[in-house]
Amino acid sequence: MASDRAPLKILHLDPERNWGGGECQVMGLLTYLAGRGHRNHLMCHPQGALAEAARRKGIETFPLSLRNELDVRPVFSLRRLIRREGYDIVHFHTKRAHALSLWLGRLHPGIRYVVTRRMDYPVRRNRYVDFLYNRRVDGVVAISRKIADLLAEGGVRREKIRLIPSGIDAAPFPARSAEEPGRVPLIVGTVAVLEERKGHLFLLEAAALLKQQDHRLRYRCAGEGSQRQTLERSALSLGVGGDVEFAGFVGDIPGFLSSIDVFVLPSLYEGLGVSVLEAMAAGLPVVASRAGGLPEIVDDGVTGLLVPPGDAQALAGAIAALISRPALAREMGARGRERVLRHFTIEQTARRNEDYYYDLLETRCGEDTGPAQREGDRVGVQK
Repeated sequence: MASDRAPLKILHLDPERNWGGGECQVMGLLTYLAGRGHRNHLMCHPQGALAEAARRKGIETFPLSLRNELDVRPVFSLRRLIRREGYDIVHFHTKRAHALSLWLGRLHPGIRYVVTRRMDYPVRRNRYVDFLYNRRVDGVVAISRKIADLLAEGGVRREKIRLIPSGIDAAPFPARSAEEPGRVPLIVGTVAVLEERKGHLFLLEAAALLKQQDHRLRYRCAGEGSQRQTLERSALSLGVGGDVEFAGFVGDIPGFLSSIDVFVLPSLYEGLGVSVLEAMAAGLPVVASRAGGLPEIVDDGVTGLLVPPGDAQALAGAIAALISRPALAREMGARGRERVLRHFTIEQTARRNEDYYYDLLETRCGEDTGPAQREGDRVGVQK
């Protein structure tokens, strides 16, 4: 901690019960901030995976269970907690948590509110969005330029938005050996919640096309979700049921990635793509859809291949191109790992959040935060 920057007291809010990319980012941020001497509290689902992970790290947690954005049950306990603890920063990490800001206000002088936006769904321009983003929080973190643009199109003032890409801890993902023998058959894999927005159906359709072209491949899908049974039925109807394994929740992602040869993420919507960053860190060539923030991390033709979202034929063609050119696939994997280590580490992400906290604290409530936003542009995603 720099001598001229006093340690901060920060409250983080994430009510999600399941573990996802957002919760991975929250834990990375909490770990970094604690190591820097800041005091962190976390409001989260008491039976959730995030609460368990935080407790293992010695982070004090408080219960937060939200049914939807209209659920105001936690408001009074949240207001009491903020008044009692006198936080410098309150950081909302999800959309449902952000809605609580409507009921808070300036509970003590100097408090700053921050929200991180991770989803690339369009933001409707209306009074509610204006109030929620421009009036109830002091700063908005966008994890990709795509999200920043969508926020601005929805009426969020550009000067309130700070671009801070997600990052990962690359240490658990060892570099692949160039001499590593190839598997037969090759295995194509993905890590994503089994929901429609992740585009698994198009991967199954691509698998059927590749099988028709006499490509002998296996497929592994890590993740759970509401679409599991539907996808299992689709795999059978497409004639690839015996080729596809739905592995469910996988706790050992480095181990899972070491078991596959090509990583695919055919999302229809994607804020940035933490699972793609992990695959790149593992030295895997990537095929991803040109959706959301994915083009900001996958350098098309250099670290992987991008295809139009929802296009099974293009997806099949990209997979075929990589499996038919193993030297190119290995080169893309190596370049992808280098790109992650240079631009997308969790330390970089956490440090930028920490810097943003201090920038906001140096700005009076309601004052234009233009300088902070311009600095955010300079730390944007680079090719």
